[in-house]
Amino acid sequence: MKERKKELRKQIAQEKTRYCDSTLKELSAIVLDRLEKHPKFQEAKTILLYHSLKDEVQTHSFIEKWSGEKRIILPVVVGDELELRSYTGPADLAIGAYGIAEPTGDIFTDYASIDLVIVPGVAFDMNGHRLGRGKGYYDKLLPKIQAHKIGICFPFQLIDEVPAEPFDICMNAVIAK
Repeated sequence: MKERKKELRKQIAQEKTRYCDSTLKELSAIVLDRLEKHPKFQEAKTILLYHSLKDEVQTHSFIEKWSGEKRIILPVVVGDELELRSYTGPADLAIGAYGIAEPTGDIFTDYASIDLVIVPGVAFDMNGHRLGRGKGYYDKLLPKIQAHKIGICFPFQLIDEVPAEPFDICMNAVIAK
């Protein structure tokens, strides 16, 4: 299982190199437009999002766009766990682990108030299984949050089958295009 996941991560990384930054930006816009139209997004008041890495669906301007209307929560890498913090604006971001811009404000622990979780991944399948980067950050965080979970990815990251283990948390939906 571990070897299959490793190989899949390598395949997806290779596939990403076939796309230029502008194409990934265009694909991101399509995915985020679909996300905005999703009923769970429209209903949600508090959303756990992520501040994207260069090779993920690009959320930076999306976070900025919606932070005035919805409470945006972002993860912060602390050791081998994710801590949650409220997003208060670009001035309150600092570069953290893995070069990710992370909020510096107060820790957010009211998991029950989160209405929607938007989750990145290396790959997803239509059954909602997710393949992460292999560090287990979301594997530890997601069981604590009961909210609807939507995985977002580029179309080439949506595959037939992601190898899943019993502890893996399934997404309620996946948006890839």
